[in-house]
Amino acid sequence: MESLLGESDPRTVRRCNPHGASPFLLIGDHAGNAIPASLGDLGLNQTERTRHIAWDIGVEALGQALSVRLDAVFISQTWSRLVIDCNRDPATAGAMPEISDGTTIPGNLALTEDQKRARIEAVHEPYQDAIAAEIARRTAASQPTVLISLHSFTPIWQGAARIWDGGVLHDGRNEGFAMALLAALRDLPGLVIGDNEPYRMDTVDHTVPRHAFSANLPYAEIEIRQDQLADAAGVDVWAERMQAGLDETLSRVRLS
Repeated sequence: MESLLGESDPRTVRRCNPHGASPFLLIGDHAGNAIPASLGDLGLNQTERTRHIAWDIGVEALGQALSVRLDAVFISQTWSRLVIDCNRDPATAGAMPEISDGTTIPGNLALTEDQKRARIEAVHEPYQDAIAAEIARRTAASQPTVLISLHSFTPIWQGAARIWDGGVLHDGRNEGFAMALLAALRDLPGLVIGDNEPYRMDTVDHTVPRHAFSANLPYAEIEIRQDQLADAAGVDVWAERMQAGLDETLSRVRLS
């Protein structure tokens, strides 16, 4: 089986502020939109490769800004979710979709098992292993961990405008931190913050359940409208909001 990545390709895992002392561990499953040279452009034009089907727009910049503001570690990955979606079980069809929001992904059609395995080994496993290793390091050092998964969503879905500025996702297990964060963000003026909106955390989600549930870690999955993260000014506004919400929640919730 040939390797997916070549010498000219960047590394899969990106770490910002790797020695951050905060209990917050920030992650970005869909922060990148690069495509390995061996896959060309997946048969997609530039517009398709840069719209929401390819990545969570604004999350890399938001994660970096929050990492500095909170003194928190931020782990993200380089590659487009169309190469492989790191927030999906790699054994499911949704991990390497043939169609996304009405767009056919030619480079994902009729993948062989070896081709799928190459993507899993080059992208999915290193990213998930990096998160697990960071949690293990923190545990060994008696450093608490609150897992914060950063995502963004398209403001219009299937022709319908979404009413939310952001959302907090949770799944009923050890959700005290997520619910307290939801309340803190709803206390900020002028925002519509959804409770499990615009998505509900369920069995489709992979990263938070994989790392937070078995270890009983406090967590929250955050969704923010992409048009509000489209430029540096918007990122700064949301970084300030998230810092305020996370700090307020940390002051209210006792970490075990």
